[in-house]
Amino acid sequence: MTDFQKKTVAAGATMLALTLVVAFVALLGWSILKVLSYVSAAIIPVVTGFFLSLFFKPYYRFWLKTVRNPTLALVAMLASILFPIGVFAWHAGSLAVEQIVNLIAQGPELVAKVLEWFRVTFPRARSLLDQLGVPYAELLDLYNYFGGYGKAAKMAGSGALGCLSTLATVFVSLIFFVFFLMSRPRTGADIVNELPFLKEETRAFVAGQIDAFVNILVSFFQRQTLICLLEGVMYGVGFALVGLQYGFMIGFVLGVLNLIPMFGSLVCLPMALPLAYFGQGGSAMRLVLVLGVWGLGQVADGYFITPRIQGNKTGLGYAGVVFSFFFWSIVLGPMLGLLLAIPLSAFCTVLWRALKSRYIKPVV
Repeated sequence: MTDFQKKTVAAGATMLALTLVVAFVALLGWSILKVLSYVSAAIIPVVTGFFLSLFFKPYYRFWLKTVRNPTLALVAMLASILFPIGVFAWHAGSLAVEQIVNLIAQGPELVAKVLEWFRVTFPRARSLLDQLGVPYAELLDLYNYFGGYGKAAKMAGSGALGCLSTLATVFVSLIFFVFFLMSRPRTGADIVNELPFLKEETRAFVAGQIDAFVNILVSFFQRQTLICLLEGVMYGVGFALVGLQYGFMIGFVLGVLNLIPMFGSLVCLPMALPLAYFGQGGSAMRLVLVLGVWGLGQVADGYFITPRIQGNKTGLGYAGVVFSFFFWSIVLGPMLGLLLAIPLSAFCTVLWRALKSRYIKPVV
């Protein structure tokens, strides 16, 4: 064989080996994601407990330095968190529950009013709904539909099972939270010590990426929680000032649920807008005012609150965060995907930057 032929064969063999390695890594990653999606119900409490422990670890260390005892530090930390929540629930909990019950009871009637307004405003829409096979008459009787005893019993039964499942998940999450919180802090170096087959240089690289990933994770959730609380107060006060029924509660929930970007708006605006127009004292002006409060809140969040508090700690950007939630929700399922979206995307971003700086030479 000539030198050219040898080089050609070597290049082909190299490309084949590279293709096989990439295919194996892709198959391995796909298999791991599939397994995670199937066992997501069992993983969620573990992941939730782990994230909560990372979030509260600095606060726990503060109490540990103060009382010098892990058990007393845990009790003091939980008491300092749960006592204010209990006082608030004692004074405002009954009012919040009453408003939530009234809002749920008012929901079907509001839906019926919205459908009737839609029918009068857009008369051709009914024929379009009929062509699409949508049971318009049944939608219009939604209030009576939900008021039936049989349907109410079924909904109550499924709701009870859902509450029991949620309580079990919360209890198991708390167990893992306490376990991770009180366990010895582990750094990237501790983890790579369990991988003796790696080269020393590779182990140092992996340890650095693990530490960077954990720092991004903790910083993001701590700052994002503060942002959501500020947004909740901002939207709650704004909705209350414009006279929206149950305005503070809806606005506060909207801000808190924005821990997942835009999720609070998607959940709460469909309740706030019909209430502003069809609810008690509703009018077109109130509808405009509610939309104005929401719009000003979006501007304040996008240009002042988030940039000053969060900055770009994850390296994803707003569009990247939204895409992460959609992508990982499809890959891992809705619950586990929403929970792991930011950490996984941040890890991919950090890893790519490290690999790029380490193995890819910049083009001059």
